[in-house]
Amino acid sequence: MAARLRAYIGTYSDVQREGLFVFDLDGDSDPQLRSAVAGLANPSFLALHPSRRFLYAVHETDDGAVSAFALDVDTGTLRFLNRQSSVGCGPCHLTVDAAGRFVLVTNYASGSVAVLPIRADGALAPACDSVQHRGSSAHPQRQTGPHPHSVTLDPANRFALIADLGLDHVMIYRFDAARGKLAAHTPSFVPLRAGAGPRHFAFHPNGRCAYVINELDNTIVVFDYDPGAGVLREKQLVDTLPAGYADENVCADIHVAPSGRFLYGSNRGHDSLVGFTIADDGRLQDPWHVPTGGRWPRNFALDPSGRHLWVANQHSDAITRFQVDAARGQLTPVGQLSVPQPACIVFAQVNA
Repeated sequence: MAARLRAYIGTYSDVQREGLFVFDLDGDSDPQLRSAVAGLANPSFLALHPSRRFLYAVHETDDGAVSAFALDVDTGTLRFLNRQSSVGCGPCHLTVDAAGRFVLVTNYASGSVAVLPIRADGALAPACDSVQHRGSSAHPQRQTGPHPHSVTLDPANRFALIADLGLDHVMIYRFDAARGKLAAHTPSFVPLRAGAGPRHFAFHPNGRCAYVINELDNTIVVFDYDPGAGVLREKQLVDTLPAGYADENVCADIHVAPSGRFLYGSNRGHDSLVGFTIADDGRLQDPWHVPTGGRWPRNFALDPSGRHLWVANQHSDAITRFQVDAARGQLTPVGQLSVPQPACIVFAQVNA
């Protein structure tokens, strides 16, 4: 049975217009809109359940929440299941654990992280745990308090790594996958240089290297990761911008290609993707840049095959599709989709 690709797109939207979109992509053909959902406030970041039967979306609002949807594989439609509080303000990122039992969500504005159980029908139960970060760092406007920006579980589902932009820390918690609890770990964090502003985090497919993109100082940090001890060790710092660029820029997203050979990061302001070749030891080399075909590339995603990359250009209401050169990792634009204020893209393969 042939497999086709489905893309789920979250946006910044009010309840009066459509905010969640579903597209199908068959090979190199133009994507086809399958469905769209209205009545949602800022469903800005999405995460799929491992079963590919459910989708979860944050509501990036003062009264933060997470919504659950059931997916119709045949039609591509989304059926609302329920909504639960994120136990904080301004949730901006979430992930589903590998067993499909819990959603972990970061509340950027209030500086907290929560864990919500997933019921058998895919709906969410109220939070079973939450942690509040405390502290500040060097930037006088952006780092006056904690701002956890992303939560990533390691490949073994044992540790939760939280990039806190406000603290210049990647926080590390032990994750109890049976009870949905976040426990203190030693060390409790790895520090980054003052004013870096860690935002998003990505593991290499080998599980032994990891990367964080820093929003405020436009850098990427390369780590060695000890999966047994849950320890990160910094070993390289690289710039995301070309030499000589002096205008304003803030970084956003970071992903490793499924092949493990290339890494990409997004620059908002320079409005580009930076690409690197990944050396055998995980270090980054041979940087290059490509314009994203729009303004403010907030999020991007590689499809499961690594053949295509989609970039959400938030401020130009457009998603640019690129074809990926498998040998060199270079990107060639092949089309655009019109989507209002796109913020997040996730892919899934579905059977035709």
